[in-house]
Amino acid sequence: MLLQDIFPVSRIKTDLEAEDKEEVFEELVDLLVSDRTIGADRDEILAAIREREEKMSTGIKNGIALPHGKTGAVRGIGGALGISRRGIDYDALDGEPVHLVVLLVSSKDDSERHLTTLKKMALLLENREFYQSMIGAEDPEKAFQILRSHENLLGYQDR
Repeated sequence: MLLQDIFPVSRIKTDLEAEDKEEVFEELVDLLVSDRTIGADRDEILAAIREREEKMSTGIKNGIALPHGKTGAVRGIGGALGISRRGIDYDALDGEPVHLVVLLVSSKDDSERHLTTLKKMALLLENREFYQSMIGAEDPEKAFQILRSHENLLGYQDR
């Protein structure tokens, strides 16, 4: 599955209002469940994200967070992507505010695709140009174009 399928324009927000980790979880989960394509149990999805976050911060580095979880409340795999101009107090591993948040959830029986998707996203996030372009995206459509073009440059196939 392509990242551009997991993060459609309808699940990208370029003007996050959240100021802290808990608020960004709620804001992105609300965005995720609003289109009802993978599941709509907001509370169970939030619980899965929080449970994973308790193990270790998913604020990985350089203004990036990748909260994720697995739950029976979703079908398949889906995600929401958010950009904060101000930065979010996230308790990131590097102590810095987070500007790009990539939330990913999958069904409990979809571990392989969950890990494959995390790996694909991590490879994209290693590219500083991708990060800079994303946080500069003025609207969800532009952010989606950036995601699609960088994914295509990596040569990802639909698998």
